[in-house]
Amino acid sequence: MSLSADEIARYKRHLVLKEIGGAGQQKLKAARVLIVGAGGLGSPLAMYLAAAGVGTLGIIDDDVVSLDNLQRQILFDTQSVNASKVESAKATIERLNPHVIVEALNERLTADNAEEIIFNYDIICDGSDNFATRYLVSDACYLKKRTLVFGAVGPFDGYVTTFKPHLKNDEGKPFASYRCLFPQAPPPGTVPNCSEVGVLGAVVGVIGTLQATEVIKEITGAGESLAGHLIIYDALGTRFQRVQISWDPDNELSGRNPTIRDLSIHRTSKTNV
Repeated sequence: MSLSADEIARYKRHLVLKEIGGAGQQKLKAARVLIVGAGGLGSPLAMYLAAAGVGTLGIIDDDVVSLDNLQRQILFDTQSVNASKVESAKATIERLNPHVIVEALNERLTADNAEEIIFNYDIICDGSDNFATRYLVSDACYLKKRTLVFGAVGPFDGYVTTFKPHLKNDEGKPFASYRCLFPQAPPPGTVPNCSEVGVLGAVVGVIGTLQATEVIKEITGAGESLAGHLIIYDALGTRFQRVQISWDPDNELSGRNPTIRDLSIHRTSKTNV
């Protein structure tokens, strides 16, 4: 996929990177990336992936912009309040980079549509804020053999990793899945959400930007994949920690004797991106 003169000028800081270059930029242009959730994580993800020249960005979210989103959701401004998040995101991205095709999916991700939607993209980014959606996205990505770049945040901390359990590592073992890290969701009400405990806006910017970096690496082949490792960010202590995560042969999704073979398990739970 060739680059126009305008694109060559736009992406020249990428083109001089030997790890990206013309071939890598063409891969970015050809890529289709889905962002689940146009919120705190989805905002920097969308902005940096669009600026980087990812050819097609899908954004799925059925919510509207509220005033308290603006403290951290940089895709939106004051005039966006009460507007559809995905339509507002589409307008922002098109102003940033008209070469990017934005597929605005103003709907909820469910067990009925997740596999079909996810299959249409090369890489999936999870920017959701609840466990039901995270398990749904992870399971659907495994079933459709799609790489998942995952992020999550707390009030002053955040987590990033790449899941590709449909592939094997250098030792011949599958990479870890989300269910290897968290076999079961915590009971409802035991983990407060950001509306209850708050979140430092800049923290989601750090984590979303790290996710964008990992997506670009997966597309271009630059550097080392984060699969099999989890990055933990402590904002108050200004510390990053990298820990190894391994395949759990007993996990329900990608273990030796899986019990999850479709998304029917999710039809009893409500997802909300």
